[in-house]
Amino acid sequence: MRLNYIYHSGFVIEGNDFSIIIDYYKDSGATFDSGIVHERILNHPGKLYVLSSHSHPDHFNPAILKWKEKHPDIQYIFSSDILDEKKTKLSDAVYLKKSEFYKDNILTIKAFGSTDIGISFAIEVEGKKIFHAGDLNNWHWNEESSSEYAKEAEDFYLKELDDLYQQEKYFDAVMFPIDKRLGKDYMKGAEQFLDKIKVGLFLPMHFDENYEAANAFEKFALTKNTQFGKIASRGQYFDL
Repeated sequence: MRLNYIYHSGFVIEGNDFSIIIDYYKDSGATFDSGIVHERILNHPGKLYVLSSHSHPDHFNPAILKWKEKHPDIQYIFSSDILDEKKTKLSDAVYLKKSEFYKDNILTIKAFGSTDIGISFAIEVEGKKIFHAGDLNNWHWNEESSSEYAKEAEDFYLKELDDLYQQEKYFDAVMFPIDKRLGKDYMKGAEQFLDKIKVGLFLPMHFDENYEAANAFEKFALTKNTQFGKIASRGQYFDL
């Protein structure tokens, strides 16, 4: 099994007889229809799962609904806010809210909370536990907001993190935002995550093209005995 980085918060979990695409926004290539999703994953045999954590356009692209024309053995699993905002129809997908889950003979997906809209995903497949945070993070914005706002945002995040910890103490792999726009404390949410939950492999996301800032988290991850997936380009993969 491998994890493929697509772009921004987009990843593919790829097994022998299944693929799981999470938070597709753009493919890994230079054009809309070039990259690992269009050139390989949509032609991969077996079940295709397509997950979207929320309706923000950098996490949900409605073009994904057309993929069923090319790959009919497909299951869409979306956050319920996507339906609430009328970006899809009820028949398009399975919709999840926090604490709900999807299960079949290949995988189990539990929906956890977010500190923005939508949900985060805990996925169990082939004996591995994998977490995709969606927009779950400590969005404190402490250099451009009041101390009261920053504390409220942090308290909200720590509550969601504790809810996750009550059920999951370890993940084999985690995809989590490392977003430099937050300012000098941009790694704080990820640090708090690793302080709380043990992780085998940590992969940064939500960094657009700022690879240097995202990969700077490696130093902290290693202090937690966590392997860090340094991302250098779109389409890069990591064995799990």
